[in-house]
Amino acid sequence: MRSGIVIDLASADRERLERICKNRNAPQKHVWRAEIVLLSAAGIGTSVIMRRTATSKTCVWRWQERFMQEGVEGQLRDKTRPSRIPPLTAEVVAWVASRTHEPPPGETTHWTASLMAREADISASSVHRIWRAHGL
Repeated sequence: MRSGIVIDLASADRERLERICKNRNAPQKHVWRAEIVLLSAAGIGTSVIMRRTATSKTCVWRWQERFMQEGVEGQLRDKTRPSRIPPLTAEVVAWVASRTHEPPPGETTHWTASLMAREADISASSVHRIWRAHGL
């Protein structure tokens, strides 16, 4: 085990983690997280834990650390990650909403989502969301 990592389990936490491991309907990610904590509390080294749970060293360390900071609840939830795609700015939303009331370019008679998406350089689904939000 990594130096400085000592996990002392309260009996209630141990019982809860063991129930998670035995529950056949528990998500597998919760099961191996619980196994990591239980094995760590038993004083088993990181390399053995890695072999038994089929995880990496950094993964073992991450869940040991998370348990020490947040307890069992920290093992049962995933941290949220930011979206790959940044949200549309208020300026883009306002521009699309106002531009919709103007005539479309060329000989077209009305705006389509794909035409507006090309004009605004956003996706057609984003255009639909903006139009729906503005009642257009």
